[in-house]
Amino acid sequence: MTTLLWGVLPYVAFALLVAGLIWRYRYDKYGWTTRSSQVHDSKLLNIASPAFHYGILFVLAGHLVGLFVPKSWTDPIGVGEHTYHVFSLYGGTAAGALAVAGALLLVHRRRTHAPIFRATTVNDKLMYVVLLAAIAMGMAAKLTHSTGDGYNYHASIALWARSLFTLQPKTYLMEGVPVLYRVHATIGMALIALVPYTRLVHMFSAPVQYLFRPYVVYRSRDPRQLGSRPERRGWERTGV
Repeated sequence: MTTLLWGVLPYVAFALLVAGLIWRYRYDKYGWTTRSSQVHDSKLLNIASPAFHYGILFVLAGHLVGLFVPKSWTDPIGVGEHTYHVFSLYGGTAAGALAVAGALLLVHRRRTHAPIFRATTVNDKLMYVVLLAAIAMGMAAKLTHSTGDGYNYHASIALWARSLFTLQPKTYLMEGVPVLYRVHATIGMALIALVPYTRLVHMFSAPVQYLFRPYVVYRSRDPRQLGSRPERRGWERTGV
């Protein structure tokens, strides 16, 4: 089971991510979108969407730093385990709470507006469940081990995560990890595999072409150049 969860499942999730992105790009380019529903309701969206996106961006940034920045880089600049734990506990909890609040508002909006709910696919419903479960479980794991310096996952989970890139996963490092952290990691891998098949695929989009396109020149209508004529009442003949 240890080998399956921490030595096989990560690569399966990554393979599904890559395969899904390739499939969506080749066969569903026009579906590569969030399928915006702003036209149906924008008031709640203007609050929920920024809250969710800012929260989830900070959550992702914290995971990238915590998992892939080794202690040999942070210790020389005075960021020890206790300092990192304090920033992670308060900053990570705040970011997670913001993301959860935004996601719940988005779910509420989607459920209470009939046109938006009818446009919600089964994959999107599953995505919301997995996404909220991943964030909530991560917050629960952090808060459960919040005393002292907390749980030092730099010596276990982070080393395991980095070992995946060498194709020699150190699965034994996950054996002594607290259960909540292991559940959080498992749900996180499921979320990674699910991304290309839901509206979350838009996170891999960037308007790069706008950096290189020519300027669009807007000119006002000038009656002296285009000609003007008095308005006439009634029908105009064809060709006039």
